[in-house]
Amino acid sequence: MTCGFALLLMSLIAAMVLLAQAGATASRAATAADLAALAAADASRGLIPGDPCTVAAETAAAQGATLQSCSRAGPGGTVVEVRTSARVDPAVHWFALIPDATGRARAGPPP
Repeated sequence: MTCGFALLLMSLIAAMVLLAQAGATASRAATAADLAALAAADASRGLIPGDPCTVAAETAAAQGATLQSCSRAGPGGTVVEVRTSARVDPAVHWFALIPDATGRARAGPPP
């Protein structure tokens, strides 16, 4: 009975760790998308130097994510929409049921 209880407890702890990692990765992907979109919008308006999508890719990479897409719209291309993805921590990435997390954000000039 004691071994069974210990096994159950270990399984529950492992499941909680996996869920926590998935949540943290989703948050990282969303944060990276938000920051990348804001940086790209600033670049498209000329507030910071560089190509907007290049700036978005660099910003996403600095947050531990990968830029999947970057598109510009609006007058002068000042509205930017980005999509990012982030992988779970390598310590638990072996668990194949956890997919990469994705984030999406849109930013532009104030109205």
